[in-house]
Amino acid sequence: MQHFLEFERPIAELESKIEELRHLPTTTGLNIADEIAVLQGKADKLLRQTYTKLTPWQKVQVARHPDRPHCVDYIAGLFTEFTPLAGDRCFAEDEAIVGGLARFRDQPVVVMGTEKGSDTNERVRHNFGMAKPEGYRKARRLFELAERFRLPVLTLVDTAGAYPGIEAEARGQAEAIARSIESSLRLTVPLVATIIGEGGSGGAVALASGNAVLMLEHAMYSVISPEGCASILWRSADQAPAAAEAMRVTAQDLLKLGVIDRIIAEPLGGAHRDRLAMIGALGNALEETLKPLLGLSPAGLKQQRREKFLSIGAKGL
Repeated sequence: MQHFLEFERPIAELESKIEELRHLPTTTGLNIADEIAVLQGKADKLLRQTYTKLTPWQKVQVARHPDRPHCVDYIAGLFTEFTPLAGDRCFAEDEAIVGGLARFRDQPVVVMGTEKGSDTNERVRHNFGMAKPEGYRKARRLFELAERFRLPVLTLVDTAGAYPGIEAEARGQAEAIARSIESSLRLTVPLVATIIGEGGSGGAVALASGNAVLMLEHAMYSVISPEGCASILWRSADQAPAAAEAMRVTAQDLLKLGVIDRIIAEPLGGAHRDRLAMIGALGNALEETLKPLLGLSPAGLKQQRREKFLSIGAKGL
């Protein structure tokens, strides 16, 4: 069953009527095929009109859509010989971050990302994509493994942020995130990060400090959630739409600011409407982005990454 967002209600009504017509018996005397074609044309037109003028808050809702492809979907669709690696060799395994060795179109790589889970049981197991310190220490371990064996790193980010629980803070959440960022910035191999859904706070930056940062068309990336920002500034989460507008959380705004390097177009209506097409589009974008980076020297990769982050915000203001 397809999930519709609040602003998609008119589209949902049209598609519901189409489904009703498809289940009507052919003995009704109506030209059902023609009726369906007319309604489908209206639905497609309305979908196109809606998605060409999404507000920042509506894009946040699309980025959080439960049916969007997740990290494990991209890994299954784009990588072969995936060998997952677990644990931080210090405290525990954190399933909010999935990672390991794989081949990406015949290129050996290290791939990792945040995984939210697709149903209730999986979401609980993956802690809704909110990693604890052991998750970021695992990410650091994988960065160091990639450095040791000269493997490019591809990361897939989809998290509301790092887990804010007391036990996470007690085990050094901030330090673990900082060390993960430090490890990624010191890499002398290519690192390409992609924001595939939500990119929230330091929990996202810990995996996204790359030579190139890609972002799906309707994803979001910010230092805090719109609801969190609204609660601080207006003392009310009801102001989240205004916060999303002011914070410039969309891919289009972030490209202008130089925070990201490329926007990957999503299928009409969002990545969840054509998951296979979205996975293929991301694969092509990753290949095109990674290829020139493979030709840079170790020192050149570090310098390019340094210059990229120092220049963020220098344009588009």
